[in-house]
Amino acid sequence: MTAEEPYVVQPATGVYAYVQPDGGWCLNNAGFVSDGGRTLLIDTAATERRALALRDAVLAAGVPLPRTVVNTHHHGDHTYGNGVFAPGALILGHDNARAEQLAAGHQLEMIWPANDFGAVEITPPDLTYSDRTTLHLGDTEVRVVHPGVAHTTGDSVVWLPERRIVFTGDLIFAGGTPFLAMGSLSGSLRALELLRSLGAETVVPGHGPLTDPSAYESTERYLRYVAELAGEGRAKGLTPLEVARRAELGEFAAWRESERLVANLHRAYAELAGEPEGAPLDIAAVLKDMTVMNGGTPILCHA
Repeated sequence: MTAEEPYVVQPATGVYAYVQPDGGWCLNNAGFVSDGGRTLLIDTAATERRALALRDAVLAAGVPLPRTVVNTHHHGDHTYGNGVFAPGALILGHDNARAEQLAAGHQLEMIWPANDFGAVEITPPDLTYSDRTTLHLGDTEVRVVHPGVAHTTGDSVVWLPERRIVFTGDLIFAGGTPFLAMGSLSGSLRALELLRSLGAETVVPGHGPLTDPSAYESTERYLRYVAELAGEGRAKGLTPLEVARRAELGEFAAWRESERLVANLHRAYAELAGEPEGAPLDIAAVLKDMTVMNGGTPILCHA
């Protein structure tokens, strides 16, 4: 467990970002929007204990507990805490996010069996949408938009147009390495174009501290770097692991979870081979290669 405690940032009246340092594996961000009478929560947390801490943070802000929870995607760090807020809250997510969460089940416990996740009840979205939907909290418009296949096949971006604030989910990792194993490289590039088109001033990433649209540029540089490595490596008959071990990370060397490079190369190779965006990879093989890239040590859940 990280020594740093989660903290709340209020980028606008009635808008709160809940940041969990250090933003590494399983330490996601959440957020909530409230008009004082009703509250909407964006994502939950990876463990029962952390979801209860998020619940306490909502109450400490002096706003009601959420009646609606929006999941930006199905991964357990963003959804395992859904059960803490249900049945009092309606869970909203993309059509695919519901299907993916049900298919994944208790996947995090399988990846990190020694981690104490607490009593987690898989609670998928009750209400799903396909393209976009809009919620209203008083005079605050909350647009929930599907960017296409990107981090996963069921991503949602939460956009507050009057406040110029966007919650990107894991389309953006501030100071961390993108992760495409369950999504798409080409789709992630398209998703960045969607984010740019919104014109946000404040960017709440899925992991890491609040940032601004400059994060789109650095993320795009990384994605194009992965695409270039994949094209050259595949042409030479190298495996994703061989390419990753030879790679010079340059400006991206300081980003957390650099071992994700090999996972991203697996995705890029699949797309170069003509696989559909978001087609399932062999996650066990991807995790094995990330362990090699992590110096032989299995990746650790920071929650």
